[in-house]
This record gives sequence, C-alpha cells and structure tokens, in this order.
Amino acid sequence: MTKFFACIFAAVFASAALFAQTPEEIITRMDLAMDAFDDQGCAMVMDIKIPILGTISTQMYVLGDKSKAIAEVKDNKLITWIDGTTQWTYESDKNEITISNTDPSNESDAESNMKLLDGVTDGYDVKLKKEDAAAWYFHCTKQKTNPRKDDPKNMDLVVSKATYLPISVKVSEKGVAVTLRDFAIGVNEKDITFNAADFPTAKIVDERK
Repeated sequence: MTKFFACIFAAVFASAALFAQTPEEIITRMDLAMDAFDDQGCAMVMDIKIPILGTISTQMYVLGDKSKAIAEVKDNKLITWIDGTTQWTYESDKNEITISNTDPSNESDAESNMKLLDGVTDGYDVKLKKEDAAAWYFHCTKQKTNPRKDDPKNMDLVVSKATYLPISVKVSEKGVAVTLRDFAIGVNEKDITFNAADFPTAKIVDERK
C-alpha cells in the first residue's frame, strides 16, 4: 500500500511539472490573450503619481480608431472623445465642449498606452519575483542592447492566472510613477462615441477649420 501511494504522489508531481511555466511562456500566453484587444477593444485605468500633486487617475477606453478618456482633477471632470479625425473635450467646471480637428497620424494617449502593451517585455530581462493563487509578479529590467532610449529602466508587471491578461504594469522615472491597471476586454462602440444629447446645457466651442 505504501508503494501504491508513493506511485500516486510521483504521478501527481510529474503532472504538475508538465504544467509548470517559465516566465517566457507566461508572457507569450499574455500576448496571445491581448490579441483580443484588437477586435473587441479594451478598457483600463492609468494612474500618474506626481510628487506634491498626488495621483491623477484616468479611465480609458479604446476600440479601433475610437477612444474615450475620463479624468477628474480636483473638482473638474475632463472627458475626451477621439474618432481619428475629430476630438471632443468636455470640461465640467465650464460646462463647455470644445471640438477640434485631430491629425490622423497622431495617436491618442489611450491608443499609445495600448501599444505600450504590445510586446511590453521586448528588450527586457523578465524575472518572476513571486506568485500567489491569483497572479504572477514579474520585475523587468531593460537590457543594455535595448535600442529604445525612451523605455524605462525597470518595470513591474502583474499577470492574471485566470485570464493571462495583465493586472497592472508600473513604471517609475524621475520621481513620477505611471501605473496601467484594471484591464478588461470588450468595449461598446456606443459608450465611446460622443453624443451631444448627453450634454444638453453645455456650451459648444467649435475650433475646426
């Protein structure tokens, strides 16, 4: 009987070894999971922590060439919609909407942040710091051969074990910490499309030429 249980435990540990994943395998699966962003869109929160000023949080939504960003600074809510050619900006303290042209070749902040996650660990050495039942915690160090000068030297990445999507990405440079978090797949186009009827009392300032 003892020999029987020994064989069972050996089989269990052998099976567990088969499911063990290296950091590279986990990151590869994360990249595959994030491919859904292209078709279904993505929502996320960006926190910017600045000394003295504190933390500013912005909720972002991206779907194709459309994006929406919602930020609150003190008592003012700032909402920006972009559809690739036009930008609408609502400022709650003025109850005013400014409409302007955009350069199609320029990306919105939301789109830029999404692209940061495309191959986010390229040019980095990735080390698994720890893991728990819910996530893997990685520390990424910029490689000396990384040709991108603007890439931060260090980055902390947390990946969900349930979805393989990033839970958060955090970088710190010159005292300013930027964290992308609360990623979710799936954005309704209606929810990120500007609708003037939602702001019936707002003043419209059209700066388009």
